[in-house]
Amino acid sequence: SEDIRESDVYNARKRMGIHLEYNEVDTCAAEFEALTPYLYSTTNITTLPELPSRVSNKKKVMILGGGPNRIGQGIEFDYCCVHAAFALEEMGIETIMYNCNPETVSTDYDTSDVLYFEPIDLEHVREVIEYEQPNGIIVHFGGQTPLKLANTLTAIGAQIAGTPAKVIDLAEDREKFSDFVTNNGLKQPRNGIATTKEQAISVATELGYPVLVRPSFVLGGRAMRIVYNEDELRQYMDEAVSVSNDAPVLVDKFLDQAIELDVDAICDGNEVYLGSVMQHIEEAGIHSGDSACSLPPVNLSNALLQQVEAQTKTIALGLGVIGLLNIQYAVYQNEIYLIEVNPRASRTVPFVSKATGMPLAKVATRVMMGDTLRNALAFYDHYDIVMEENGLLKPRMRDHIALKEAVFPFNKLYGADLVLSPEMKSTGEVMGISSSFGVSFAKSQMAAGNRIPTEGTCFLSFIEMDKPAGVEIARGLHASSFKLVATRGTQKVIEAAGIPCEPVLKISEGRPNIEDMMKNGDITMAINTSDNNTAKKDATVIRQIVLRMNIPYFTTLSAARATIDALGQMKDDAWTAPQALQDYLS
Repeated sequence: SEDIRESDVYNARKRMGIHLEYNEVDTCAAEFEALTPYLYSTTNITTLPELPSRVSNKKKVMILGGGPNRIGQGIEFDYCCVHAAFALEEMGIETIMYNCNPETVSTDYDTSDVLYFEPIDLEHVREVIEYEQPNGIIVHFGGQTPLKLANTLTAIGAQIAGTPAKVIDLAEDREKFSDFVTNNGLKQPRNGIATTKEQAISVATELGYPVLVRPSFVLGGRAMRIVYNEDELRQYMDEAVSVSNDAPVLVDKFLDQAIELDVDAICDGNEVYLGSVMQHIEEAGIHSGDSACSLPPVNLSNALLQQVEAQTKTIALGLGVIGLLNIQYAVYQNEIYLIEVNPRASRTVPFVSKATGMPLAKVATRVMMGDTLRNALAFYDHYDIVMEENGLLKPRMRDHIALKEAVFPFNKLYGADLVLSPEMKSTGEVMGISSSFGVSFAKSQMAAGNRIPTEGTCFLSFIEMDKPAGVEIARGLHASSFKLVATRGTQKVIEAAGIPCEPVLKISEGRPNIEDMMKNGDITMAINTSDNNTAKKDATVIRQIVLRMNIPYFTTLSAARATIDALGQMKDDAWTAPQALQDYLS
């Protein structure tokens, strides 16, 4: 029955005397004692011998992992869990790792003192808490899965370490958070909530198209879409979501062509460490996990940067965050808008930690255990990077630029579309680092398997709204000695600007066409932008061909501009000279 809650099942089981017992996986085949107990649960109706209760005089903390790796919740969160375990060990605290995924580093034998292979749900977590009696539980490093348990764990009396459940709830409740934003003089895109299709259409009409629509409480931007008119919204509501009072749809005014920023910070309730301000290479509207991003920002004015820093401090202290905090901003018409606040670790924590030399998850763990932010930073400041400016603690960047690029599984998934959207598609990430943006971008592309060619023929095809900006892309490619070919509409615009460009037939226009050129090896790079209606047959076929032929391919103007930057730097052979990460930090 839908009326039966998980807690009802738990209480009924307890009344019947059915409780969970824990048995050990013998990882050493009985040859010698295993250093780390690997435990799994079974009911007391089995005949397996029950392990005696573990007695420990040390303080114990339990870390909830992220469960199975999937798009939207990947190994980046496991990195945070591992670093939390290491930090606890350094503090002399016994670590209990709780995860159901053996394919992670957090479940390695030398990461924690005790490991539980259990489902990440209230019933099983509650049993382990009763069995182990930990002094604290960390739910902030495993992504959204453990974070969703914060309220119920608090309700049963479990001690959540760091940011309390009420703060997590405030950040995730749209109405409460909107009040917080208004009360603190911040801005966010106009938005609304709909529980029916007609209500969604009414909200979108009031906000004005385009709008960003998504189900509430989604992971990795699943079923999130930008819609440009009522017909598209009706189609989305019919095909993508099931809307009801219990499952509302969120509707936001979409800030077209805005610059998106990602911020990772740590707060101890009194001070804030601004770990990073990252600028997305792709415009707002592409999922943050799929967008390349630059640390520090490449073209954000000092005035806007100072506003971002001030707003981050206001949010962290105002919410009462104790530990990590991730904030996403959009810069639109020189104004800063708040997109999202997550009082937890984000998928950018490993990248920021590597790029700045400050292990954010370790610092946050010490803060969550009660240490001051300054003490925690000093403990890990091996490169002497921490500085204080404008009332904030932050890292000193030593004239290097780090660039994070997403890695996509398209070549493993036949028929997958390369066009990026608000719905996350990437399964990994890489980093490029150098003293210039162009070289860092080139390195990141190489690491992601999308090596940028320095000569040859580039195919161009821009949608109508991108053609004026596409002319500058063509000009940059021509200056880098590329031969240009383009579909007829794009070619006319480029030729009119005085840039040599040959026309090529679309697949539907006859032969020889662009498909033939690609299959014959005549195309070395392709730039093809798309609008929201990406189902056009020619564009879809072209994207499949570049995958099969392993042709470097870009679908956004911003990525194309970054490529032009990279080409200007790649003519110097010195850019490939290896340099240790530590050399950039020290």
